Amino acid sequence: MRIRAAAPAELPLLQDIERAAGEPFRTLGMAAIADDDPLPLDVLESYRRAGRAWVAVDAADRPVAYLLTDTVDGSAHIEQVSVHPDAARRGVGRALIEHLAAAAGEQGLAALTLTTFTEVPWNAPYYARLGFRPLADSDPALTEGLRAISRAEAAHGLSVWPRVCMRREVRHTLPDQGTPEAREVRQVRQGG
Repeated sequence: MRIRAAAPAELPLLQDIERAAGEPFRTLGMAAIADDDPLPLDVLESYRRAGRAWVAVDAADRPVAYLLTDTVDGSAHIEQVSVHPDAARRGVGRALIEHLAAAAGEQGLAALTLTTFTEVPWNAPYYARLGFRPLADSDPALTEGLRAISRAEAAHGLSVWPRVCMRREVRHTLPDQGTPEAREVRQVRQGG
C-alpha cells in the first residue's frame, strides 16, 4: 500500500470512496449518514491544493482510501478518513493515520484529533485501538477549536447519535524499530 498526495483528476474517486464507505452505516440504522453527500469537488480541491489530502492507492495506483486534515489548535485534525469497503480490514486506514502522525511530528504538532461516533464499531472503538483517547467535556485538551467543530457537526444533525472528540499525542520519534508499528511507519514513509 502506497500513500501519496491526491491528484486533481482523482477527486471524483474520493467522492465515490466516501459514498461506498457510508453504506455500512445503514446496517446500524444510520441511513442519514449513508445518504449524506460527500464533500463537494471544490472543497476537496482546496484540501488537495493545500497539501492536506492524501490517498492510499492499490497496485494500479488507484485510490482506495483517503484522508483530509486541518490544523486545529496546534494539532492535526482528521477531517475525514474513508476506506472503500473493498479495501477495508487491511490496515489502510491505520496506514493513512500513521502517515498523518509522521507528518504532524515533522511539523511539530502536538497531537492528532478527530470527532467520531461513539457506538459505531469502526469509529470510536477503532480509533481507541489506534491510541486515541476520548476527551471529556472537562478535559483541558478539548480545545475551543474542537468544541466549535462539535457544534458545527451538531448543527448538521450528527448529534442524533452519540459523538466524541478524541486525541492521540504525536510521537516525535519512531517506536522501537522492531515493532509492527515502526515497520508500518517506515513502509509508509518509503512509499511501499
